[in-house]
Amino acid sequence: MDLATILGIIIGMGLVIFTILSGGGDAGIFIHIPSLAVVVGGSIAATLVHTPLSDLISTMKVVGNAFRVEEAKEPEIIEQFVDLAKKARREGILAIDRELGNIEDDFMRAGLEMAVDGSEPETIRSVLETELQYLVERHKRGKQIFSSLGMYAPSFGMIGTLIGLIAMLQNLDDPSNIGGGMSVALITTFYGSLFANLFFLPIAGKLSNRSEEETVRKEMIIEGVLAIQYGEHPKNIHRKLLNFIAPKNRPEEEEED
Repeated sequence: MDLATILGIIIGMGLVIFTILSGGGDAGIFIHIPSLAVVVGGSIAATLVHTPLSDLISTMKVVGNAFRVEEAKEPEIIEQFVDLAKKARREGILAIDRELGNIEDDFMRAGLEMAVDGSEPETIRSVLETELQYLVERHKRGKQIFSSLGMYAPSFGMIGTLIGLIAMLQNLDDPSNIGGGMSVALITTFYGSLFANLFFLPIAGKLSNRSEEETVRKEMIIEGVLAIQYGEHPKNIHRKLLNFIAPKNRPEEEEED
């Protein structure tokens, strides 16, 4: 689990609850199911208007990526490329074919298969970059869905508040009900701001970060595949691919074989 995401939500909710309790009023007034339904249901409904249902469902399936931490695979991928480059220099690039079954990354395996098959470097780059482009577009749609939810939630909070105010103004003959009616009216705005700024927009940002990380990893794989295709020295491949990793996360440089 991504500790930063979990901590952020817990701290944010903790601060909100602390503020509510420290106000000395009735905390129960902040629980209002109709207001919650207007904000969450309305935001989802508005998102459905401009988003295909299939995209919304697929995005909900991958939202767990915002709460999950993957171990850094870049050092392992670099090590694989260096080992494959050494094998290709000793036995020829066709020898890599026997190692393809040990490669877990589908993108990397597809690129190496084209290299083994003798595809031109320009063709390999074109095919892999096209696949990467469509991956980025799919990730962008997921981010846009949560950005839309974050944009609509405050708006529906305001709509709920207006509904509550209209209902309250119809009962002005009893001044004792004005305070309670006003608090119920404003609670919808509270829900809209809370969901937008603590859930929807932060998740959109986290999904964007995850997409950027995967994009960099796949760009590194493209350069590694082409380096093997060009027959570059394993040491040079190691140095080239290290540029895709932050200095503090870089593995030690390989000794020349």
